[in-house]
Amino acid sequence: METVTAAFILTTFAGLSTGIGSLIAFFIPKPKMTYLSILLGFAAGAMLYISFVELLSTSIENVGFLVANTAFFLGMVVIYLLDRAIQHVHLDTLPDSHVQLDTLPDSRQTELQKAGIFTAIGIAMHNFPEGMAVLVTSLSSPYLGMSVAVAIAIHNIPEGIAVSVPIYYATEDRKKAFAYSFLSGLSEPVGAAFGYLLIFQFLTATLLGIILAFVSGIMVFICFDELLPIAIKYGDEHLMLSGLLSGMAVMALSLHLLG
Repeated sequence: METVTAAFILTTFAGLSTGIGSLIAFFIPKPKMTYLSILLGFAAGAMLYISFVELLSTSIENVGFLVANTAFFLGMVVIYLLDRAIQHVHLDTLPDSHVQLDTLPDSRQTELQKAGIFTAIGIAMHNFPEGMAVLVTSLSSPYLGMSVAVAIAIHNIPEGIAVSVPIYYATEDRKKAFAYSFLSGLSEPVGAAFGYLLIFQFLTATLLGIILAFVSGIMVFICFDELLPIAIKYGDEHLMLSGLLSGMAVMALSLHLLG
């Protein structure tokens, strides 16, 4: 039960980090978007390294190459279909890195508010499987769960910006913008709770191995579909790569020291 409690704490931390995006957007005068590029590259590097070196390899050891890889690609397909079905649009609602946050046009208030609300819904639905990913990873290894939670938390920050910025410029209400951003992250611990109720009582070593590969596929898709494109948008490929390689190196070193 201590492991499960820790998993839920990590999942809640990752999900509610969308609120940090609101704070960055509204309470820091000139946020350095290049920092965001490096951080997202770092998060992607950490998640990719964990996915292949730890999760998928552990799954292969437990359930075999064919079953593990089938679950891996199934995870990618499922999150892809989810992404297509709910039209995840947070990339489109983020302002370009050279645009100041206080120069967005007022003439599109209705469109901006609608964009923010639909982005919040889309992010909430995407955070649901991420919550399950943090839970399952934490059950396998609390340290890996913490690493995944931190990486997802970093990735959730621009999502918080994506929700809060259009709503704020449509309503001029900071509290409302922050509330939408904050609440969109609550689906992450809800997803963890759903995963716990659905699988925990049936959890075996074989099922855990399959789920680890499935989660690995989800994480790899998130890296290539969300983290790396946003990292390039807010910097360039060199900044993104420096973060990516740093994330991989830090994870490799930490796993070595803990091994």
